[in-house]
Amino acid sequence: MKNKIKFLIFALTPLYIFNCTDLEEQRLDEAAFGEQAETISGAIAPAYGYLSWTWRHTNYYGLQLIASDEAILPYRGGTDWYDGGKFLATHKHTITPSNSLVRDAWNQITTNLSRTLSAIEVLTPLSEEGNTEATGALYEMIALRGYLNLLMLDGWGMVLKKESSGDLSSVLKGQDAIDNIENDFSSVVNKINTNRSPGRISQAAVWGFLARLHLNAAVYRDPYGTPSFTPEDMSKVTEYTTNLINSNKFSLSSEYFELFNDGNNTNSEIIFSLDQRGVLKLEHSRWAYWSLAGSWFPRPEFPSADGTDGPSITSDFYQTWVDAYGNIDPADADARFYQKNIQIPADVMADFEGRSNLLDSETENSYYCVEPNDFEIDRGIIRGVLWGPRKGSDGKFETCESGVKIMPVKQRKGNGPDRDVGYVNHTKMVDFTNEGSYHNTGYRVSKYQFSRTSPNANNFSSVDLVLMRLAEIYLMRAEAKLRSGDSAAALTDVNTVRASRNARPAQTPAPLSSVDLESIYRERGFELYWEGYRRTDQIRFGKYEDSWTEKTDSDVNNRLFPIPQSAVDAASGIDGFLEQNKGY
Repeated sequence: MKNKIKFLIFALTPLYIFNCTDLEEQRLDEAAFGEQAETISGAIAPAYGYLSWTWRHTNYYGLQLIASDEAILPYRGGTDWYDGGKFLATHKHTITPSNSLVRDAWNQITTNLSRTLSAIEVLTPLSEEGNTEATGALYEMIALRGYLNLLMLDGWGMVLKKESSGDLSSVLKGQDAIDNIENDFSSVVNKINTNRSPGRISQAAVWGFLARLHLNAAVYRDPYGTPSFTPEDMSKVTEYTTNLINSNKFSLSSEYFELFNDGNNTNSEIIFSLDQRGVLKLEHSRWAYWSLAGSWFPRPEFPSADGTDGPSITSDFYQTWVDAYGNIDPADADARFYQKNIQIPADVMADFEGRSNLLDSETENSYYCVEPNDFEIDRGIIRGVLWGPRKGSDGKFETCESGVKIMPVKQRKGNGPDRDVGYVNHTKMVDFTNEGSYHNTGYRVSKYQFSRTSPNANNFSSVDLVLMRLAEIYLMRAEAKLRSGDSAAALTDVNTVRASRNARPAQTPAPLSSVDLESIYRERGFELYWEGYRRTDQIRFGKYEDSWTEKTDSDVNNRLFPIPQSAVDAASGIDGFLEQNKGY
């Protein structure tokens, strides 16, 4: 069904949204644009730059993450992260159309679409006049429009089709929506640039988008039914992923966590990313710090750079690692699970293990000294007692002759029994009970590095946010091959990814002897955790109606998010008003 609605209704007053953000958008790469460089860069920068707001932790990223079995965000200590209950409802699948997380995610995507359309309108006449740089930029904006509509289709089951600001928008669903997105991508895939930095959409990125579209097309055609994966779709996934792999422009990173470090703009695995490189003022490294403990300070040179005690992984997601590796700690078995950077001297650890949990910083010897710039926190899934710089009663880090003391981190946040007398000790158990909501509960995710080029370890980060990388391409091809009956080829692709993580040989995951859909699903969780894929994967693999910590809902209608009530109300006076999704 096609509903004609004014685009500004969907955007929900984008001018207001623009004025309420202080987003620095001059973040383009070194490409020269010629005489009309300012016009061209000025057109595409707002569209590309706004991806940071679309993928903000309290917008689309948080919505995708918390709705899955990957992450849970309780009301920490009855003081932090309640936010009207939006995270609790999202995790339990009891979202209503008034949920502000849904509203904010919708608003940012529609605003991003509006900016992309504005860029297309500026670039089209320049392209028609023969400006080749404008033409190249136009292809990127058409592809970006397709990408943003792919996010809309994935989350709300619809596409907003609009060719100019003077037109009315069409709401497309099902096969019509798939065709519209595919048309955008197909119209540029053989003409778009092939050599841009990952912060600009290239031919490889478009191949990846097309592969994602066809991999999930069965769900998008019938979001409430049992997916029927067609040979045609799986063949397209294989075609596009093979094009990308065989281009030889990308290679898998031997050190997994280098993908998420400073300087990752040049990492050869990354295909498409939010290009930061020290110029996005309000990004704030949210993907780095959202999950981490509020008493943990990853950058001693910046006393305000800490975590927020946000989401943890669920015990259910952690158990998938345990089940896969049995008696071997996943930290020892898989380089993607954990990277140990904090090297505690043996005598210091012996002193720590020989004392009680009561803290007395004046007498304990459980510390060692480092220069602030040399300290690097552990990465991956963080369990147990944290070590790092600790602040004294004066709010300053405790120091020694050669820098700052690295000590067991004291629990200073929350209302738990260990506040001020115990260490930050992350536990497997986390839920919505009082005890399960303490600030220390739940294993945390430290996937992204706190940028060392930032002036305060928060804003102006130089760690790009990874939105597509080669490992995902291999895993999409593996899944398509398996669904097409070629398990041998699927196994080869999965083991190619596993074997590539060999910078720490003892932790290189061992090759699998066979694969099935369950192991492909599990492998995607291990490789792509906390990158915004899990909800989509759960729906495609038939897992989204399962039960997990604090979530028992099994209503298939909840596979799609509700359209924000504010958008429905705003469109209600227009013929063919915006219809709410089923079940809301």
